[in-house]
Amino acid sequence: MTSADIEFVYLAFGLLLMAVPLFYLWRLRTGLLAATVIATLRMCVQLLLTGIYLRYLFLWDCPWVNLLWVVMMVGVASHTAVSRTRLRPGVLLLPVFVGFFVTAMLVGLYFLGLVLQLDNIFGAQYFIPVMGILLGNMLSVNVVALEMYYSDVQREQQMYYYLLGNGATRFEATAPFLRRAVIKAFSPCIANMAVLGVVSLPGTMIGQILGGSQPGIAVKYQMMITVITVAASMLSLMITVALSAYRSFDAFGRLLPVFRREKHK
Repeated sequence: MTSADIEFVYLAFGLLLMAVPLFYLWRLRTGLLAATVIATLRMCVQLLLTGIYLRYLFLWDCPWVNLLWVVMMVGVASHTAVSRTRLRPGVLLLPVFVGFFVTAMLVGLYFLGLVLQLDNIFGAQYFIPVMGILLGNMLSVNVVALEMYYSDVQREQQMYYYLLGNGATRFEATAPFLRRAVIKAFSPCIANMAVLGVVSLPGTMIGQILGGSQPGIAVKYQMMITVITVAASMLSLMITVALSAYRSFDAFGRLLPVFRREKHK
């Protein structure tokens, strides 16, 4: 059994459901009406274009083209992550790119090669969707954690320098701030993971069932997707924090200006 196609006229009927949130956003004067309309239009255009270029990527199914496409995805995800924080691109962009790319390759290829046992781990059908799922989750977690980590270090510099002055290494002195950032970023992930299958049925699982997969197969895929996204989010964050330290602290462990429009004191 394959999933039923949705004709464009009926897709338009489905999109009419957006009138419900749009009405209340307007009625309550939230100021979010225009942003929501633009976001909806962008979503539709971007997804339609994604369907077009993925069709050709799947037809070509060239490993080098697929890898190049993932590199581009990493670049866009890195730029998006940095732009959503107040941190300077010069401090964060390269560490985020390296953290995203290395993690996506390690975790993604581990899943595709060892768990799924695919003959062609760079095949477009699996390689590109898995990398997309990993990058999307890494992006959201890194934005929250990095913003909070550096904000805490800057706000509580006296505590940080006190720990350094008492013999702590830079990692030991920043560990309390990193711990809070990790708790903030991963608490929603852990909470969502705890209720999967009971309170909520996740999109990957529903998509596979609608696409014709047996529920048992969809459950196993969802289980692994959840695990690899959490693992990749944590690993990418640790790599990014470690690499960004070389650009955000000087040789004496002093915090450099890391936020946009911040001046040396």
